[in-house]
Amino acid sequence: MTLERFDIAKILLVDDEPAYRLLAERFLTAQGYQVSSAADLTQARQLLAQQPFDLMLLDLSLPPAFEPGATLAALPEFSAQPVIILTGHAERELALQAIAAGAWDFIAKPVDPDLLAVVVKRAISKHQLELELNQLKQRTQQQSAVQGLIGVSRQMENIRTLVQRIAPTEVRVLVTGPSGTGKEVISRALHQLSLRAKGPFISVHCGAIPAELLESELFGYVKGAFTGADKDRQGLLSMANGGTLFLDEIGEMPLPMQVKMLRVLQEGTFYPVGGREQKRIDVRLVAATNAVLPELVKQGKFREDLYYRIKGITLETPALEDRREDIPLLLQHFLQQLPQKPQLTAPAMQWFLQRSWPGNVRELKNTLESVVAIAQQGQVTLADIQLLHLDEEVTVEDEQLPMMAPVLGFSLDEQVKSLEISLLINALEQHHGNRSQAAKALGLSRQGLLKKIERYGLLQTGYSD
Repeated sequence: MTLERFDIAKILLVDDEPAYRLLAERFLTAQGYQVSSAADLTQARQLLAQQPFDLMLLDLSLPPAFEPGATLAALPEFSAQPVIILTGHAERELALQAIAAGAWDFIAKPVDPDLLAVVVKRAISKHQLELELNQLKQRTQQQSAVQGLIGVSRQMENIRTLVQRIAPTEVRVLVTGPSGTGKEVISRALHQLSLRAKGPFISVHCGAIPAELLESELFGYVKGAFTGADKDRQGLLSMANGGTLFLDEIGEMPLPMQVKMLRVLQEGTFYPVGGREQKRIDVRLVAATNAVLPELVKQGKFREDLYYRIKGITLETPALEDRREDIPLLLQHFLQQLPQKPQLTAPAMQWFLQRSWPGNVRELKNTLESVVAIAQQGQVTLADIQLLHLDEEVTVEDEQLPMMAPVLGFSLDEQVKSLEISLLINALEQHHGNRSQAAKALGLSRQGLLKKIERYGLLQTGYSD
């Protein structure tokens, strides 16, 4: 993806002298810029509301006050683009005040055209570089968030697509699926890709907080609300203001608390425990559960009106059993996070592929970390797994078993994906991440290897040329 190109820079000229505006407009237009002009700050604000500019040329003495102080006071509101002050007042102190107030530079009238051309070019180049860096930063953050949703399976590809489309909106999201399938990872990705990404992400496990404490944890309390409340305390709802509130396992929220949460979602307001002053918050809600909420509604354990409030869009996370082709990539991701950076032998990899994972990705990660803890020489072997008595349900007999051995229970497409990922990872590791050498070892062109790396989401591992 290429960065947006900034071909024609836009300049806003603010000066109350019609003759000077005309001359400056002609000169800057001849320099290749698109110029708009205003006679005072009111007109300038109107033009800024209509479109963005790359530079503002601002006279220091403008009607109606014609006082430099009035213009200096307005500088902070023009910070979206660099501002060059133009004025007949050449005092050094005034120039320093302008710079301190946010101006990028200061040019005294009468303006030398050559000097103006140089200063304008430098200011615009700096501004456009900042815009490009911000774009790159945003896209890097977006790629990082999406790459956290690891997998090449159709289910994970669909989830990544939906997350990218849903995240920039304000719609509420309900993430469902078995425990250990990455519901919080998806929720964090929704936050990181949203317009609230700079705000807080507050995670609340509704089943981990005792029912009698949940209200005070969420809403906070005022001094004297109950025994031990010796000062006001901010709740998690207030801490999430301007960001994302993630209610994990919302199906375990007690019914009395559900009533109060419904009010929060309906009106955006709440009262701290023991308080009489209403608090207002602005949060985006993402909820998650491994329960079937419609069944809880039928049983009277979950309020139907709250259910319809939180289920704006539902994302379902698949069990690991249903996306087994993702196991090699998940293993590689978790191995790269460990300080030892160990490798799996082919039989150890096959053991991980064949084993059922009722605890899903969480169990896979914990099991891998346990085996790595006893592994030696930077290599996880089948013997390490057997030492921990983890192999009851899987039989892998030969430590020299070739990587291309078929794996029972996989479709042909799943086996091809899993084995291809394993071969790519092994080749890249054996050649210390050098893609050209790995491609040669695999009998691929460098471009062919790059396409496979991109297809399987291996870009985040930092391989070199």
